[in-house]
Amino acid sequence: MNRIFLDVHALQTVPPSNLNRDDTGAPKTGLYGGVPRARVSSQAWKRAIRTSFKDEHLLDPAELGVRTKKVVELLADRIVALDPSAERDTALRLADETVRAAGFKTEVPKRKADQAKKEGGLTPAPESKYLVFLSSRQLDGLARLALDGAADITAFLKTRENKACAKELADTRHSVDIALFGRMVADVADINVDAAVQVAHALSVHRVDNESDYFTAVDDENTDQETGAGMIGTVDFNSATLYRYASLGVHQLAANLGAGLRDDEPHSEPVRRAIEAFVHAFTSSLPAGKINTFGHHTQPDAVVVRLRTTRPISYVAAFEDPVRSDGGGHLREASDRLAAYASDVERAYGDPGSTRTWVLRVGPATQKLAGLGTETETLRELAANVAHAVAERLEKPA
Repeated sequence: MNRIFLDVHALQTVPPSNLNRDDTGAPKTGLYGGVPRARVSSQAWKRAIRTSFKDEHLLDPAELGVRTKKVVELLADRIVALDPSAERDTALRLADETVRAAGFKTEVPKRKADQAKKEGGLTPAPESKYLVFLSSRQLDGLARLALDGAADITAFLKTRENKACAKELADTRHSVDIALFGRMVADVADINVDAAVQVAHALSVHRVDNESDYFTAVDDENTDQETGAGMIGTVDFNSATLYRYASLGVHQLAANLGAGLRDDEPHSEPVRRAIEAFVHAFTSSLPAGKINTFGHHTQPDAVVVRLRTTRPISYVAAFEDPVRSDGGGHLREASDRLAAYASDVERAYGDPGSTRTWVLRVGPATQKLAGLGTETETLRELAANVAHAVAERLEKPA
């Protein structure tokens, strides 16, 4: 398949907030263009996107995965679901042997083992030594394999054929989130999955200096004679207009997904569903750091999506010279700069014959972005149109 990339750009203004904290509890920052910027790490936003797939019901649960160290317990649950007569201890033993046969290392955490010994409880279930990312279909396949060898699971999985089967079950029929964001297992490199999506750290288009909020809490049971606060503290925050960017390699996504769930659908259909969900989730998702404190529920003011066959292109350089507010905010100038820079870059490096562009925007401040491509009225329409265009391109002969 020819290389196909989907670039997604967004401008989003957030009020005082602390979306993504560093080790001191302050909002993350980054130096760009010689000045400090507000920053939200790619890891934080990718987590928000994955959560959005489930919370907004964008994908069938069967098309999603789970990332956990408690993979043995998770697999044991699947085993019991398939065979309700299986005892829990037996299911855990079958699951542990099968997980290790698939290539993942497990152990009983020492802290939990010591605690159980101290309290006279049962030995805790083994856990993987690292987060294991497996799809729902992979877990189901491993559970069936474990039950096939339930009579003597150790001997069953020692055979070359069955051990290879365990690894194959863990490395085929990937969920959409694994296909998009990849899977890395340092000591089992042959079951790694190359990510189809690259997500940039979100950066403010202007200079940002963190601020600190001093707060107090009153004890409700205080009497009139007991003055003062029951608790005092501080919380750091900032506000910013963010430039967000991600690039999705459609060709890599198609390779990772393979044939998909059903045999009667075209090969482009799993990719179409995944892209529609990703465009929707990337746009609408929001990291939830300190959200109860700040209630920073905003949506992007503008989204630009480009389908291209040349390599991915970020437009972050439009803001290397930071936007300076004249008292009227940053969004209008940021939108104007993005529109101008995108046009210039595409003229110099783009391929107009193979590139398609869609724009979703809100309000008059983003007016100049309308000239970049086909405008859509809603996010649902944007995601569906982009996904349909990708499917059409995949169905064309190479």
